Amino acid sequence: MEVREGPMLATVVPLLNEGKHVGPLLRSLLAQTLAPALHTVVLVDGGSTDNTLDAIETVLADWSNPQPTVHVLHNPDRTVAHARNMALAMLPPSVEFVVELLGHATIEPTHLEQRMTAWRTAEQQSEGPLAGVGCKVEGLEGDQGRVAGWVDAALASPLGQSDGQFSRFTEPGPTKVPAFVTHRRSALEAVGGWDTALLTSQDSDLSMRLLKAGYALHRVPSPTVRMARRTTLGKWWKMGHRYGFWRTKVVLRHPSRLRWVEWLPWVGVLATAVAYGAGSPLWWLGGALYAAVLFAEGLRNARSGASFLLGVPFCLMMLHASFSVGLIDGFLRRGRPASDR
Repeated sequence: MEVREGPMLATVVPLLNEGKHVGPLLRSLLAQTLAPALHTVVLVDGGSTDNTLDAIETVLADWSNPQPTVHVLHNPDRTVAHARNMALAMLPPSVEFVVELLGHATIEPTHLEQRMTAWRTAEQQSEGPLAGVGCKVEGLEGDQGRVAGWVDAALASPLGQSDGQFSRFTEPGPTKVPAFVTHRRSALEAVGGWDTALLTSQDSDLSMRLLKAGYALHRVPSPTVRMARRTTLGKWWKMGHRYGFWRTKVVLRHPSRLRWVEWLPWVGVLATAVAYGAGSPLWWLGGALYAAVLFAEGLRNARSGASFLLGVPFCLMMLHASFSVGLIDGFLRRGRPASDR
């Protein structure tokens, strides 16, 4: 029997000012039931100015059980794409699989073992060479604050879901846009890794290029990745705008990524404007129906707390507005690094 020399799996975590979350994430990675010799952790810091690096040192100093090798790299280019490419270039030859995570996520102790089980199952079902298997994403457990609760409920709503990171799918199977993917390393290298010109949506672009190269992508509802939600309305707006902005950039490269439903808010605005300009007495009807649907979502979530009655509709309206503005902005500007995570 051939003896493996080195880990088979690497978890890569880009970081930037994640001092609040990186400790729990790192502890969850060190506590994996997958044998420590079989996986390694690569933390790539983009120049954090908070206590991110101190938090990492504290966890490593306090951890007494056997642990996987942990590498801490400095990423002068700061972006997620640069971080992942840097990690990919330094991994030992034994690494066959690369797991995507972010600094504000956390996982269960069996997570990596479940990923490998999911990979074997997907590979048996795949109609082409398998390049990646994504996970389901949910919010952190426990009380994360009022706004974070509204945001989590908004993302769980049919009005706030997408087919990508925030999809609440329940069945495993093929997909175009998996989230937090386990990638086959050879597939990543075959397409040149992540495109560093994209400051957000680099994962969507990578998936499109893998599909064009003849690879298959799958996703599974278990294991899950739990991710911290935005805790202020300002950060929520910035997130929506950024996702819309870079969605346009990806669609310009990969037209098949276009989703007509994402343009419905603009269709509604234009239809209302045309009706008003034409003097229609019912020009307000579309807006009224939209408000009624939002209010119905608020009622549906009110059992989680009285503030959800208005908080969830407001977050949904902000998401639709910020994403829609971002879609148009993506045609107008080149883009710059985000001011939030």
